[in-house]
Amino acid sequence: MAERYNSNEEKILRDSHTKEIDLINRDPKQINEDVVKVDFEDVIAEPDGTHSLDGVWKASYTTFTVSKYWCYRILSAIFGIPVSLLWGFLFACISFCHIWAVMPCIKSYLIETQCLSRIYSLCIHTFCDPVFEALAKIFGSIRVALRKEV
Repeated sequence: MAERYNSNEEKILRDSHTKEIDLINRDPKQINEDVVKVDFEDVIAEPDGTHSLDGVWKASYTTFTVSKYWCYRILSAIFGIPVSLLWGFLFACISFCHIWAVMPCIKSYLIETQCLSRIYSLCIHTFCDPVFEALAKIFGSIRVALRKEV
């Protein structure tokens, strides 16, 4: 029984670090849907009446598309792994600070404010409730009658 539990635990741990990566859909949550999806038509446009030669327009389109494609490929090949290492380190630090500093501070604050809220509630009920109950009895017997005189 213990061996089966340990093998399941090891499998879960191993799967979380070595999960399969989708090489087709590389943005499954679509976080970059509108941000970096830039095509030639989004950057360069010629209005009616101001057109370059067709050959220049086609060559510009090809140059833009191919240079963007290969520049991204080369930059990601050179800097992709070091930058992902930096981002991994940054998010690990943020997670560490959140788990070991932020949440304990928030929990401590909530515990301390709970004590203060009880004292505040006691003061309100002791001093304000009798005043408002007396005012309710005073103004509760007032009756207003509206008449329409013709």
